[in-house]
Amino acid sequence: MRPFVRPTALTALLLSGAALLAACGTTVSLDEPIESRTWSLVSIGNQPLPVDPDPQRGAQLQFDGARVTGSGGCNRLTGSYQRTGHSLKIEQLAATRMACLDNTRSIIETDFLAAIKATTQYSLAGGTRLTLLDGSGRTTAVLESR
Repeated sequence: MRPFVRPTALTALLLSGAALLAACGTTVSLDEPIESRTWSLVSIGNQPLPVDPDPQRGAQLQFDGARVTGSGGCNRLTGSYQRTGHSLKIEQLAATRMACLDNTRSIIETDFLAAIKATTQYSLAGGTRLTLLDGSGRTTAVLESR
């Protein structure tokens, strides 16, 4: 004899399961892609950066397809990336080697490159704030899309 489940009991079970999954919220929304935007660096770790007087020259990233491009503030960056769920791997990162006459920009660029290389996951808040995280869940960098 096959067990019989009433439609109302099955519906209640399905709704309860959906509510439970919804309660397990996360700051990462896979419905809000990080691609096709310019992400400007606003902090390294938890240390806010001064506002750049020339935002076009500031540190930034763009994710498109499987490529990541951008600037460290002095040099152009390029590499590949993979995004799956909460994980974000940025690999084969290369940068031009132009001299950086602004010492502050040079320090920010060095720290930004280290943050990118340490990134293993990310968090997206409100569709405009991208937090890069290391394997321990610590913030390596925060970028904003305007």
